[in-house]
Amino acid sequence: MSGWGRARAAVVVVFAANGAMFGNWAVRIPAVKADLHLSDASLGAALLVPAVGALIAMPLAGALSARFGSRPVTAGAAVGLFLLPCLLGLAPSLPWLLPALLLFGVGYGGLDVAMNAQAVTVERAGQRPVMSSFHAAFSAGALVGSLTGALAAAADVPLALHLGVTGLVLLAASLPLTPAMLTEQRSAGERGPLFAWPHGRLLPLAVIAAVVLLAEGAVADWSAVYLRQEMDAGEGTAGLAFTAFSLTMVAGRLVGDRLVAAWGRVRAVRVSALVALAGGLVVVLVPSVPAVVLGFAGLGLGLACVVPLVFSAAAGDDPEPGPALAAVSTPGYVGFLLGPPVIGGLAELVGLGAALALLPVLLAGVAVLAGRTAPVRMISG
Repeated sequence: MSGWGRARAAVVVVFAANGAMFGNWAVRIPAVKADLHLSDASLGAALLVPAVGALIAMPLAGALSARFGSRPVTAGAAVGLFLLPCLLGLAPSLPWLLPALLLFGVGYGGLDVAMNAQAVTVERAGQRPVMSSFHAAFSAGALVGSLTGALAAAADVPLALHLGVTGLVLLAASLPLTPAMLTEQRSAGERGPLFAWPHGRLLPLAVIAAVVLLAEGAVADWSAVYLRQEMDAGEGTAGLAFTAFSLTMVAGRLVGDRLVAAWGRVRAVRVSALVALAGGLVVVLVPSVPAVVLGFAGLGLGLACVVPLVFSAAAGDDPEPGPALAAVSTPGYVGFLLGPPVIGGLAELVGLGAALALLPVLLAGVAVLAGRTAPVRMISG
């Protein structure tokens, strides 16, 4: 295997491991709630804490990647992310859980930016689109992680043991591969700012990321509720909505790089947004359980490649893309967090079906902004 091939494989493994850690944690959240006797309100507030940690870490990881390269930052963030989650199972009460969640969020957010910066480096070195394949690995890892986490929960494996062993396995699988990652070409000119905020060409990219991740967060939290509440589907059937969404996300990301190679980035983003928009319209306009499940599948297929392509666009030809990636991914993460409460608040006012109609409206804006994902020279020239 060539040096580039080894680097690509290393990044794939890190993305998959990150997703697997997230999936294992997500399905054990009910265990934390039960073990610590948390109310719904207390759990909801606690789950905002890792978001705070991630939002702190993302610009910092971008700055460190610009200064020292994404390879060592990816390795350091991986150590933190995979070793810290065992603390979540050791917390005896809510006051102890909160700092553990903060550290978990720091590790997750830091690794997210650093591994994407390395992914951009690998994509540039290969001179062909591969970003979507990395994000497919994350999605696949999350699916596998949710399955292993569910098995651990069914077997009553203590949370600290489960997350501790999982973290060690994922660290052992990923950390030895990081030396194969690539070193960025250092900028010969004056360095840019450590912390880049979304302005200029980055602003529309940040808006796209925020909208797409808002939609992802909304589907994750409300798709099953919509089928159960509005379509009167059974609990098992209701869960098919998010399953369909997740599967088409993986499938879309697996073929995304080929579409970019054939169509170019702008057309791929625009067509993806229109497919997602059509899926969203089916969800809110067709009162049939099979149609709604297919609509959520269409949303997953359409949303699958947009964020990876936006990250590639954000990096542009900057030799130190970390800060630019952080400037786009941080608003995107905020959108992911805001999606569920925004839909919930609108549902209180106009009903859940009408609230979900916000998604195709916003996705129409993504289709309009797709031109801003063009290569930098095309935008400026």
